[in-house]
Amino acid sequence: MTLPPRFIPYKINHPENILNRLFGLSLTWQVTLGYLAVMLLLPILAMFQKATSTTPTEFLAIATSPIALTTYDVTFLTAMLTALMNGFFGTLIAWVFVRYDFPGKRIIDATIDLPFALPTTVAGLTLATVYSENGWIGSLLEPMGIKVSFTRLGISVVMIFISLPFVVRTVQPVLQAMDRNIEEAAWSLGASQLQTFWRVILPPLMPAILTGVALGFSRAVGEYGSTVIIASNTPFKDLIAPVLIFQRLEQYDFVGATVIGTVLLIISLVILLGINLLQAWGRKYDKA
Repeated sequence: MTLPPRFIPYKINHPENILNRLFGLSLTWQVTLGYLAVMLLLPILAMFQKATSTTPTEFLAIATSPIALTTYDVTFLTAMLTALMNGFFGTLIAWVFVRYDFPGKRIIDATIDLPFALPTTVAGLTLATVYSENGWIGSLLEPMGIKVSFTRLGISVVMIFISLPFVVRTVQPVLQAMDRNIEEAAWSLGASQLQTFWRVILPPLMPAILTGVALGFSRAVGEYGSTVIIASNTPFKDLIAPVLIFQRLEQYDFVGATVIGTVLLIISLVILLGINLLQAWGRKYDKA
């Protein structure tokens, strides 16, 4: 007796079925895991292997050398401060784009994405020129004793410039999807504008804001092309960790470069894990 076509068993010689029986995963999962292993996991493991080729004492000596500790401070503290600053101003900019109409809105909105497309060296050269002592903005700050280019403040300006779009583009869609009727209901119940924002609008926005802050922080920590131009790259002053890694590579100190890179990776992962935990807390608060 011949079964109808819909009852024909799945062919055992189908490639996806064979792989599924061999590895217990579908073909889609295997391709995904294989791609992540080749493009992400193996390079990280290779870096760890190179960094651990030294003795623990040598590893600790390189990772905690005075110049390395200074670069960690400049890199991570500056990146975190600029990410938090962009968290505030990026949310404010997204709010203006969503809630208000004004002349030139589309042009300004498109300009927000400029750091995504602009080469980092061009961005660094432009900002270093604008904020130099003879630049358009730097000449106005010079009489007040504020120097931006070739200082740590210049690194902050670059990090703000390159990481601002991440906050704006993550918060903007959430604001657009919000129902204005909820705000009107809060107003009708006697809530002020500040109370409405703090208790009604901000909780659903917080996961998006934290996501933008995390993305901006990651972008700022790994920035090299623009910071190397606007900073003086002076040790114990404004030298960042990526530049120190490049300097070690120029000196053929591959082990030292990988050790500092490993420490950079570990610290970044710990900070991003903390931000993700805050995001999870924000989602629970939103559901509650």
